[in-house]
Amino acid sequence: MRAALPMTTIAWPNPQRRDAFQSWLKQLPTELSLQPASLREANADASSRRYLRLDDAAGRSYIVMDAPPESNDVRPFVRIAAEMAGHGLHAPQVIAADEAQGFLLLSDLGASTYLPVLLKAQAEGDSASIQPLMRAASQALVQWQLQMDARLLPVYDEAFVRRELQIFAEWCVQKEYGQQWNEIQLKWWEHSCQVLVQNMLEQPQVAMHRDYMVRNLMVCGEQSPGILDFQDAVRGPIAYDLASLLRDAFISWDEEQELDWAIRYWEQARKAGLPVNEDFGEFWRQVEWCGLQRHLKILGLFCRLKHRDGKPRYAEDLPRLFAYAIKVSTRYVQLSPLTHLLQDLQGGMVDTGFTLR
Repeated sequence: MRAALPMTTIAWPNPQRRDAFQSWLKQLPTELSLQPASLREANADASSRRYLRLDDAAGRSYIVMDAPPESNDVRPFVRIAAEMAGHGLHAPQVIAADEAQGFLLLSDLGASTYLPVLLKAQAEGDSASIQPLMRAASQALVQWQLQMDARLLPVYDEAFVRRELQIFAEWCVQKEYGQQWNEIQLKWWEHSCQVLVQNMLEQPQVAMHRDYMVRNLMVCGEQSPGILDFQDAVRGPIAYDLASLLRDAFISWDEEQELDWAIRYWEQARKAGLPVNEDFGEFWRQVEWCGLQRHLKILGLFCRLKHRDGKPRYAEDLPRLFAYAIKVSTRYVQLSPLTHLLQDLQGGMVDTGFTLR
C-alpha cells in the first residue's frame, strides 16, 4: 500500500476531480516509481483538456492528460495512438488509462513544439532551420494519410461541415460584431456554405487529423515529428490537413513558400499512390477552399473562447484569420458573395490589402 500522496500546487476545478486523480495515481503500478510531488502544469488546451507533467524516481518525465469525461472521450485517443504506433508514426504511448474518468498517463515527447521554434527561426530569417521541420511534417502527413484506416473514423459529412461554419455565424458575426444578417446576406452565406461544402465532399476521402498545425507537432530530434491532438480525427477531404499545416492559425508564410511546400507534398503524395488531383492547380484550389472553411470555423471558435470561456488571448489572431479568408474569397468568383460578408465585418482589410506577414 502506498503512502498518502503529497498535495501539489496544481489547481483543480473541484475537490472531487482532484481526489479522483490522486486515487487513480495511487493505483498505478509501483514499478513506475512515479513522484506525485513533481506534478506540474505542462500545457493548457483550448478545450477542457489539460496536460500535466510528472516525473519518476529516475528523473524521466511523463505526461498526464486530464480530460473531464463530461466534455471529453479519451477512447478515440487511445485507439488512434495505438494504430499510429503500429504504422510507425510518432505519437505519445499510452502507458496507463482510466477511460471512464478521463485520465491518461502518456510518454513525454518533450517540451519543444514546432510553433516557438518556427517563430524564432522566422524572426531570424533562419530558413535552414525551417525547411527540414516543415518537410518532415509534410512527409509525416503523407504517411498518416497512407497508413491510417479512414474506415474506422467518423465521417466529415455535410452536416459536420455546416455545423462548423455555423460557429462563425453565431460567435463571430453575431457575438463579436453584433451583426444580424438580412435576407440578402443570408442568401450570400448559404451560397458560400454550399460552395465550401461541395468542395469538401467532392474530394477523395482519407484519414484527416483535423488539426494538423504546428502547435500539434513536436520537435523530436532526428525522428519524424511527434504528432499530438489527434483524438478528433475524421474521414474527410485529402487537402484539408495540408491547408491546416500551411495556413496555420498562429504563424503565416509568404505564398511563394506555401506553394513550394504544397508542390513537394503533392509530388510525394502522388508517388506514394495517394488520390490527390493530378492537376496541381486544381489541387491548390482544393487546399485554399479547405483552408477557408477552416479559417471561418476558427474565427468562430476564437470568438467563442473569448466570449463564452473567458480566454480572450485567442482573439489576438483574428486579423490573421480574416486575412487568410479575404485573400481566398477575393481570388475566386464563386466566393464573391462571401467577400461581401467579410467586407461588412472587416472592410478595411479588403480595401488596404491587409498582409499576412
